[in-house]
Amino acid sequence: MQKNEHLKRVHRQSFLLNSREMRAMSHFCKKYKINNKSKFIRETLVTAILKKFDDDHPTLFDFDKEPNLFSGSGS
Repeated sequence: MQKNEHLKRVHRQSFLLNSREMRAMSHFCKKYKINNKSKFIRETLVTAILKKFDDDHPTLFDFDKEPNLFSGSGS
């Protein structure tokens, strides 16, 4: 099986949790038998982002808003 180079993960992001957040994360992962925390965080983040984009989608009367998320180089 050949991987699509376009989908290869090459952009590293990191963040810090306080002790309470880490305990909550550990408890959640243990309770729901999540072994791959990286995958869980990535999928949860992307789901939240896509939901927000969907919620903020321009309506019939938003003529000045025409977002194009996938054009340009991004930042």
